[in-house]
Parts: sequence; structure tokens; C-alpha cells
Amino acid sequence: TSQILIALAVFLLIMQFFKLQRVRRQLPPGPIPLPIFGTLIQLNFQFNRDLLMKLAKIHGNIFTLWFGWAPVIVLNGYQAVKDGMTMHPEDVSGRLVSPFFRAMAKGKGIMLATGHTWKQQRRFALRTLRNLGLGKRGLEHRVQEEANYLVAFFSSMKGKPLDPSFPIVHSVSNVICAVVFGHRFSREDEAFHELIRATERLFKFGGSFIHHLYEIFPWLMCRLPGPHKKALSCYDVLSSFTRREIKMHVERGIPDELQDFIDFYMDHIEKSKDEPRSTYNEDNMVYSINDLFLGGSETTSTTLNWGLLYMVANPDIQEKVQKELDAVLGPSQLICYEDRRELPYTNAVVHEIQRFSNIISVGMPRVCVRNTTLLGFPLKKGTIVLPNIASSLYDPEQWETPRQFNPGHFLDKDGNFVSQEAFLPFSIGHRVCLGEHLARTELFIFFANLLRAFTFRLPEGVTKINTEPILGGTLQPHPYRLCAIPR
Repeated sequence: TSQILIALAVFLLIMQFFKLQRVRRQLPPGPIPLPIFGTLIQLNFQFNRDLLMKLAKIHGNIFTLWFGWAPVIVLNGYQAVKDGMTMHPEDVSGRLVSPFFRAMAKGKGIMLATGHTWKQQRRFALRTLRNLGLGKRGLEHRVQEEANYLVAFFSSMKGKPLDPSFPIVHSVSNVICAVVFGHRFSREDEAFHELIRATERLFKFGGSFIHHLYEIFPWLMCRLPGPHKKALSCYDVLSSFTRREIKMHVERGIPDELQDFIDFYMDHIEKSKDEPRSTYNEDNMVYSINDLFLGGSETTSTTLNWGLLYMVANPDIQEKVQKELDAVLGPSQLICYEDRRELPYTNAVVHEIQRFSNIISVGMPRVCVRNTTLLGFPLKKGTIVLPNIASSLYDPEQWETPRQFNPGHFLDKDGNFVSQEAFLPFSIGHRVCLGEHLARTELFIFFANLLRAFTFRLPEGVTKINTEPILGGTLQPHPYRLCAIPR
């Protein structure tokens, strides 16, 4: 009987193999999939953007990879990403709620939600952030306040070597905390420290080998101990922090003048409780806030962290920024986002920091919400589409020196700032980052304040600078120390 079973198994695998080849003919080209493993063996079980860019050289800018039985359509390079995400934006607005993300956020909130919940929660969050002063002076004031705290902290170090990553993430997180919770946290607040540590661990887990294993064998992994359990408990740290803040709001009641995101949300739960399809409830409030916190702290602070590293590595560029800042701004004048128009070189450097650090390892996967056509290929509802955002920022057809730090990418021959279409760090289409404006404001105001106040140098005796990233959910620089010399 064992021989019969083996023969049967082999027969089934061969049948599956031919079935895969049949399905494959209708899809964009790509490596040949095998039963069970799909194309994972050819990819060495790895999955990163450089590999995707290499595959695009072989198979073209739209190609298919297989994760087990599921085809994943990859878009590579600016043109394919833009056309694929904007020709029928609604059709590709679904989110792949993968097993790990389902275990984490249960399909609630904004970032990892899809369909009706996503639409309602996203629309509400955007409207509320606008009410709270996003794009107006109100929120800018918060950013300026945190930038001042950060400058004061660096000053207190008196030019001694320090690792800038914690002070930066502390200041950046405080902006979103002020918006969502209504107050900032002090440097000494232990619960806030724990929250930031949990966030960092969660991002480190993203894209790791164990994360991939969980996505492929969730039924096995959810029963085994390991880093995936640690990562899920990090998410719980965030959730319980948020729930504690909500509880404090509930106890003091909804004020007449709504002060922060929680106030607006609680007020809206009241207002919409009779609507039949309402998704406004405490769970979605918790997960939306988690999303705002995760989206609004890690990414911006990582980008700033890279920015200071690039300034240490390119002292000539640092000096040019400082000359421009000194020429245009008074030494104690408040720096506004509007000032970027008078500071083309500084603005170009901030953009180039974002382009070159390119911190999103591979964009978040989308899902077709109905049958559609993508760049000429018919795709069925439920097909996974992965826009390789990173490839647009390094696209050799769009950038003069894609793999070099070069602020000239954003300047014309007269030194005026020029925006570039292929600059898509916030993604594109219906799932474009909802905090884009806040992030741009923070990056500009923090960066300009730091460079006006300090010259950044390597500590005495250190000569090597590592600008290679550590792979994770976002690409971090290797830990480094620098000296902030007051100017």
C-alpha cells in the first residue's frame, strides 16, 4: 500500500505541475512554479527588492512569482508601478490580509483592513487629521515644538558622541501622540519607552525569515513558540497602551471642543450608532490609532536617522545646506514648512534623503477587488499585486545616478527645486500613505532645525561609515554614533 500511496502522491504532484503551467500561460511571465513551493526554491526562499529588480531584467517589468499555489504579480520600475496603480485604482485597492497580519490586526483599522471597513476608517482618519490641523498651522506648531526639544537634547550632549536614533524616534513619535492622545510624553516616561521598543521590534520582525515562514505555514507556526510570538506580543503592547489612553478619555468624558483623535472618534461612535453599516467601534478605534502610531513614528524617524548619517558621510553637502539656511533664515526664526520654497537646496537634500534611503523594503501587497486588466494582462478577483515601490526610487530610466546620493536629482540647472514623478516613497493610487503631508512637514522642519543648530561629525578616531541597511520591515542604518557640534 505504501507504494500505491507514493505513486498516487507523485501522480497528484505531476497533475498539479501541469495545472500550474496551464494557469501560468494567462499570467505575466516569470520563473517556472513547482507544486507546493511555487517559485520559492528559485528565489532561495528570499524575497527582497534587489532580487525583484534582478528578476525584472530577465522577465520584464511585470512578472509573476508563486507563493505556494498563489500567483503574485510584481510591478517593477516607475512606469509599471504608476500605470498598474493608477489606470484602474479602485480595482487594485484591496489589501492582502496575510496570516500574520490577520493574527496581528484582525483585519481592522486602516493599514491592514480592506473593503468597507478600510474605506470608512480611512475617510474618517483623513477628515479628522485635517480637523486637527494637518496641512494647517496647528499641527506645524506641534512639529516645531518637538524639533525644539530635540535641538535642546542634542545641545545638552555638548558635542559628546551619541546614538541619535532614540532621541529622534522619541521626538517624531511625540508629534503623532499629541495628535492622537492629546499630549506628549517626557523622555523619562517608562511606558512610552516600552512602546517605542515594542514598535522597533515589530518592524525588525517584518520581512524576516520567520515572518515568511509564518505566512507560508500559519497553521504550523501559530502552534510553535518563537520570534513570531514575540512580535505579536509587541503589537499587544501597542494595543494596551492605546486602550489605556482611551480609558482615560472615557473617564474624563467627551469635551465640548474636541481636542484629539480619540475625542473625535468617541464622538463619532455616538453619532453613528444607529447607522446599519457603521464600522465605528472601540476595536476599529484601537487598530486605527495603532496604524497612525506605527505609520507615523518608525518611517519618519528612520528617514531622519539616515539623513544625519548621509550628512556625516557628505560634509560638503551638509555645509551647502547650512550656508543656504544661514542666508535665508535668522538664527532663532521659527522654521515653517512654507520656508522650503525659499530653501531649494535644503528641500532637494530632504527629498534625496528619502529617495536614496528608500526605507520601504517592498511595498505592501494589494489585492484585486474585482476582475480587471493590469497592463494588458487579465487578472481574476483576489489576485495579489505587489508594486515594488523601491524600484521606482532607484529606476535608472528616471534618475541620473540612482545608486548615489545626489541632491541634483531635485534641482534644475539654475538651482531651483524640481519635483520628480518617480519620487513615490509614499506609494501611489488609492492606498497612498495618508500621513504623507505630516511626514513631509516633519522631515523638513526637523532636518532644517538640526542643521541650522549643529554640524554633525564622526566621533574622534572613527573613520568608517556603514551606509548599508539592515533588512527588516523598514531598512534601518546600522547603529552609529555622531557628534552634534553646536554652530
